[in-house]
Amino acid sequence: MRERQGTLQFKTHGGCRKGAGRKRLKVRRCVEHRVRGEFNSRHPLHVTVRLCDGLPSLRRKCTFKVVKGALEEGCQRFGMRLVQWSVQSNHLHLLCEAESVEALSRGMKGLGVRIAKRLNRFWGRRGRVIGDRFHARELKTPREVRSALVYVLQNVKKHGWKSLRKADPFSTGIGFEGWKPRQATKQPPQSLPLTARPRSWLLRIGWKRLGLIGLDERPLS
Repeated sequence: MRERQGTLQFKTHGGCRKGAGRKRLKVRRCVEHRVRGEFNSRHPLHVTVRLCDGLPSLRRKCTFKVVKGALEEGCQRFGMRLVQWSVQSNHLHLLCEAESVEALSRGMKGLGVRIAKRLNRFWGRRGRVIGDRFHARELKTPREVRSALVYVLQNVKKHGWKSLRKADPFSTGIGFEGWKPRQATKQPPQSLPLTARPRSWLLRIGWKRLGLIGLDERPLS
């Protein structure tokens, strides 16, 4: 007797359905690849840059020195000005000004390349260093700017350093001129991080109308 080949009956025809597709490896949501919206050049920006998973911490003195050098070299290029920053273990918080969306993109791209090349050379490795697109938030009011300054300069208190009573040495806080009187950290000029001077009214004067910042303040979120 000759055997007849059976037919396979599929219950579905593929397509979009719950649970289909490659499973996401990262828990953290990535920045969506969309065209960045326009912003007012008179408004500062809070920018966050994250590194790839599995890299050594940036908050080691020797590693921080490498990152600090890259930030200082790229503090004022392509129409973007880097005014304040802090370095955390696997990400950076930046307060900057930019003349346009193109200036911000070019400035951040150059900064990312500079950081990646220096760190790869220092670590003796090859490959990606910056893990995702940078996230930028426009700051439109004095209150938003002041909150962003606290968030950037005091961000270390979100990561287990709640009892720190001085400016974070892995940030531009040691040279920040907006601390409350008698709390400012006096450092020799040669040890202060090199940054761009702010031009916007919000970063120069506006936020100070709500009061100078205390070293005991912590980010709200």
